[in-house]
This record gives sequence, C-alpha cells and structure tokens, in this order.
Amino acid sequence: MNSNNQARKILLLSANPKGTSQLRLGEEMREIKDGLKRAKKRDDYSIDTAEAVRYRDIHRAILEYEPHIIHFSGHGSGEEGLLFEDETGQVKLVDTEALAGLFQLFANRIECVVLNACYSKYQTEEIARHIDYVVGMNQAIGDKAAVEFAVGFYDALGAGQDYEFAYKLGCSVIRVAGIPQNLIPQLITKKSLLSQISPQELSTNSGMETINIYIKRPPIEEKCHKAILQPGALIRIKAPQKMGKTLLLEKLLDYARQQGYQTAKLDLKLADSSAIADLKTFLQWLCINVSDSLELEAKLDEYWQDTMGLNTSCTRYFQKYLLSVIDSPIVLAIDNFERLFKCENIFSEFCLLLRSWYETAKQGDRMGKIWKKLRLVVVNSTETYPTLDTNRSPFNVGLAIELPEFNQQQIEEMVKEHELDRHLGEQGLNQLMGLLGGHPYLLQETLSNLKNQEITLEEILTLAPTEQGIFSHHLREQLKCLQDDPQLAEAYKRVVTANEPVQLNPEITFKMHSLGLVNIVRNDCVPSCDLYRKYFSVHLR
Repeated sequence: MNSNNQARKILLLSANPKGTSQLRLGEEMREIKDGLKRAKKRDDYSIDTAEAVRYRDIHRAILEYEPHIIHFSGHGSGEEGLLFEDETGQVKLVDTEALAGLFQLFANRIECVVLNACYSKYQTEEIARHIDYVVGMNQAIGDKAAVEFAVGFYDALGAGQDYEFAYKLGCSVIRVAGIPQNLIPQLITKKSLLSQISPQELSTNSGMETINIYIKRPPIEEKCHKAILQPGALIRIKAPQKMGKTLLLEKLLDYARQQGYQTAKLDLKLADSSAIADLKTFLQWLCINVSDSLELEAKLDEYWQDTMGLNTSCTRYFQKYLLSVIDSPIVLAIDNFERLFKCENIFSEFCLLLRSWYETAKQGDRMGKIWKKLRLVVVNSTETYPTLDTNRSPFNVGLAIELPEFNQQQIEEMVKEHELDRHLGEQGLNQLMGLLGGHPYLLQETLSNLKNQEITLEEILTLAPTEQGIFSHHLREQLKCLQDDPQLAEAYKRVVTANEPVQLNPEITFKMHSLGLVNIVRNDCVPSCDLYRKYFSVHLR
C-alpha cells in the first residue's frame, strides 16, 4: 500500500452543526493521532485536520492537503446526505449525489474514505463507484463504538496492514470492547461493485452505470415497451418505496433511446426546495431542465408570457419550441412525483397541465399532431396518495404499472446474479424467502451484504428484526409512517399479532397495501413478510 515511500496523508474532517446532538469528535481525533504516534509505521503517515467543516471547506481541504485517506466524523441523514455547517454554524445538508461527484474529481489520488456517521451507507455505496475503499455505517452508531472502530482501523494501518484488514480490526475492536455494534460499519470496495454487474453495463466514463442488478418482471417490460411506442403515450409506474421503480424507468428510457427517441428525466427528489416554492418557479424549472436534457438552449424570455397564464406559458414553451425543434418523439419522465403531492400551490394545476397534454395528443388536428410526439412517464411511491378531480388527474388515464414483489423464479435469478446460489443452497434460499418474501430492496440488501461483507446468513437472519440488523433504518421509516397514523398503527398491530388473516375496512387495507406492509388474500390482510411480523409485533405493543 506504500510501495513508493511517499507518506500517506490522512485528512480528518469533522462537523457538529448547531441543533444536532453533540458527538465526541475531539476524542475520536485524539485517539487516531495518539495511535499513529505509537505505531510501528508512524513515519508512513501524516495527519491534517479540519474541524467545524462547512460545505465549502470540503473541496478546499482536499485541494490544500492532497490526502490519500479522508476520515469524516459527524452526522448522517440516511439517503438524504451528510450534515455539514453553513456560514452561521447551522445545518447544511450535502446530498449523496453531490458528495459522490466531488470525490469522483479526486479519485486519482484518494484511496480510502471513512464516513464515521450514522446511516452513511448510502453515501458509501455511491462514493465507492469512484474510490477503491469506502467505509460507512448501515445504521446509527454510538460515540463509543465510533471511537473504538477508528482506533482499531488506524492502529492496523499504522502497523502496515491494508485497508481490508484495518476495517476488520476496527469491527473486532468494537466487539472486544463489549459493544454490540460491530456489524454496523460496512466496507464497500470499487472492485466489489464492479463485480456485481455485467460488462455491457459498465460506463466508459465512471467505470459503472449502476450497482443494482435488474431482474425482469414479465409482462411488465413488454407492456411498457409497447406503450412508449404509442403517440401521446402516458405510462404511470407506481409501487411502495424501494420496489425497483427507478430501475424499471431507466430500462424503459434505454429502450426509448434505442428507438431513436429523445429523453428527458427529472427526479423531483433532487429538486431544491426553492424550485417547488410556487407554480411559476416550478414550471420554469421544468422548462429549463428539459431543455438541458435535450441539449437545447433555454429560451424562456422568448416563449414565456405571464399574461397568458402559467400553464399556458409552459404549454407554449413545449409546443412552439421543444416539440417543434426536435423531429423525433420525446419521452419526458418524472421520477418521485409524490414529492408534489403535498405542494398544494403546484400539484393540482400541474396535474391538470399533464392531463391536458395527454388529451390534446388524442386530437386529429395540427395541435394533436404536435403533441403526439410527447410521451409521458410518471413514477411515484404509493405511501401517500393525492385527492384530485378525476377529470383533472393524470392518474386515471394511460397505462398503469404497479410493481409486484419478486416471485420465486425471480428471487432465484437474483441469487444467481450475485453468484450466491451455491453458497445459500436450497435451505438458505428458503430461509431468505420465509423472512423477506419477495421484497426487492430487502433481498438486494441481504445479498449485497452476504457477497461483500464479513457477515453470515445466520447473523443476518438472527439480527434482521432488531435495531442491530441491516434493515433497521428501513424498518424505522415504516414504523414512523404507522406512528403518524394511530388508526393505521392499531390496525397493523392486529395484523402482525394474529395467527390468521385479518379483515379490515377497505380504506385501511388500501393504505397498508400501498405502504407495502400487507398482502391481500381475498378481502383479508396478512403481513407481507415475516420480517415485518417479527419487528412490528414488538414495536407496536
């Protein structure tokens, strides 16, 4: 690891913004420094620190110190990102995609990144696309465990060991200290991610296109392909979170591009809050981003006229500019549409706009001919549902695709794609299916951990319904959804504690099915997997 006699530079970053719980960051940094001072290979390493890090300080520190190893201590916010400070010391969230993009710029120098922050596994997975070794936490980790891991990790490096051994020792030291959190740190390597995908999925720029394995669910793909070829098509893809909606969308867009279509994908989850402040701002944001996706200059000044009304101005922009300049069909895909459900100042009017575009494409006149070029794909999670006049809604027209769980054949295919069929065997596969059912995300998490981490199937099965298990963050998210609706929580408690299917009123049944918490057997409800039964029967007491 240090064959060129160049000292390895370690950059310790820390952030504990105002309003967040106080962490023992000083102790962690001190232990790392003291350990390396005593190490046999202490001359092989140098340490620089940057505390109370603001978001702008990250790239500045990397440029100044040129580190080989970056260690961040602070707070994580799950999929949303890591918490840094702004100019006033308040919380500044830096999202996962932005962090991964930043580290990609320095990938030729940085060898290892350690994110000693709760729920940082999401950032770990994205950063590992570009950096060889990345450590993150798959759930909340206590201060003491975080310090113990850091001690073990850097003691190993100071003794001349490699990153994988250092990671294992860090986990071991947590356990030796008597703290039951040794399975929380996770090491993901760029090599292990690359091994999960086929050569044709590799990107020539970043080394990979996706770390997720796509499993077909016939006849869904064929239906989507046929629909997208229809003039003026509208496809609605819906399912609970983490069921594979975005993966299906990407495959559909790939198919459309193969037909010679232009595509523009907008992910509303990534839109700044300022972009959805009001209807005008949102519609102009839409026009500008679609123009960018189509590699066209944005021309709002030329085509937008407030006096004509906001929806009419947006329609005019598409009709007189985007749909006129481009000869081929255009697929406009809007992912995470549910973010607009609670934006009362936007949602109703924007839905009316989409519905009007769809209806105009049915006309046989010149206007209809223009709008037939636009194909719409709307993707949303079903945890929340809007209320709209059926005549104003795009959610009751077009092709509706609701993603089901995987069946046994698809689960077996997923296991083979991970090259774990021999490792699991028939018994292990049955145990997984018994615990997780066919839930794509839960299966993906399990198989990824089995393939990449020092964790056994027995440990996963034993710890799965506990706060120490690899699904704890997902389970807590589902628990919060139930706790926000006491009537729903009480009904689900009945379902998970019963020994037979439970009949509930149709509205409650619909809501729980939309959350992915139950399967419907005729008119009755059963837990969608044994994991949910075990976890919620304890936490809904």
